[in-house]
Amino acid sequence: MSADLDAAPVAVPRPGPSPADLVRPDDVRAVDVARASDRGARIAAVAIALVWHAVIALPALLGAWSELAAPAVVGAGWLVVAATGGYAGVRLLRGGLPPVAPLVVVLLTVDAVVFAASGREQLFTAANWVWGTLGWFFVVALWGRRLTWLLVLLTAHSLIALVALLGHGTTAPADLTRYAMYVYGTSSLPIAVLTGAAVIARLARDRAATAAATLAVAAERDAAEWAGRERRARLALVSGVAEGVLAELADGRADPADPLVQRRCVLAAARLRRLIAESDDVPDPLLHELRAAADLAERNGLPIDLVAIGTPPPLPVEVRRRLVDPPTAALAEAARWARLTVVASPDEVAVSLVTPEVDGPEATGPPSHVEDDGRVEHVQERDGEIRWTQTRWRRT
Repeated sequence: MSADLDAAPVAVPRPGPSPADLVRPDDVRAVDVARASDRGARIAAVAIALVWHAVIALPALLGAWSELAAPAVVGAGWLVVAATGGYAGVRLLRGGLPPVAPLVVVLLTVDAVVFAASGREQLFTAANWVWGTLGWFFVVALWGRRLTWLLVLLTAHSLIALVALLGHGTTAPADLTRYAMYVYGTSSLPIAVLTGAAVIARLARDRAATAAATLAVAAERDAAEWAGRERRARLALVSGVAEGVLAELADGRADPADPLVQRRCVLAAARLRRLIAESDDVPDPLLHELRAAADLAERNGLPIDLVAIGTPPPLPVEVRRRLVDPPTAALAEAARWARLTVVASPDEVAVSLVTPEVDGPEATGPPSHVEDDGRVEHVQERDGEIRWTQTRWRRT
């Protein structure tokens, strides 16, 4: 091989990061803000309902047990609401939503029964625990639904209380005023909690969407800059590959009929073809680049067999270049025939080229040659009849 063809491969720029590498994992998780905010609000709503039911309603119920009209009924209602609220709370804390219709039917039924069973004397006392407790369980049951539904349930709750007042004959102006105060006091807090949770969740989603949009714009900008640098580097590389031989041909210092010049042109064309193939988006880039070199050889009249065994693993561009460049250079010198073989496994890839030995002064050189840069090993052997070139990559 001549000094020109044996020259070191053209220096290539180190490949930069891919666009996917420009996205930071911490930024990607910005969308979890909304989910975390909603989960915090769910925990607060379930805790308020169950703690109020156990810490405030239960002691009041037990303290006035003997004064209730039907204490067993009121106590059974407390247990039913505790079980219903516990079930709905578990569903919420696990990320789901409880079934609305069955829970609403149970809660409103208990509401009516407890108002009737509390008796006239306990109608406005803490022993009639549905006044202050049931609104919080409405919030748990209606989580994730529109505020309108909570207003409907609180209105039904108020009408049930009004019917109880009328049934017990508690219709004095003072009693009706107290009723209005109870309705306002026990409804305003659940409405505020559900509304606040919805607003906070919406703001969190908006912040997450803004962060995601900002990240997407930044990633697209970084990817565009990276692609521009890669295009400029590739253009400089492609220009340098053929610049020397084209300049000599233009100046008359090289004879197009000279076989050595022809081989240099073939080598330059092969490298150009391989560099163009590098940028193609294909499932198997290594085989695609080798097929590009083999196709060019066939176009120049060289019979060539390409055999691929196994599927190469994903390889960096720099490794693929070091695997493909030596066989491509040897293929540019081949005459009469060539056999290109690729043997691949998940941990090793070997590219081998067998060609007849070149006759004449170009065939001078050492019978064997080994290079190893720590990533790709290059072996070249000659025995007077054939030339064998192999590059091998092993996973380290």
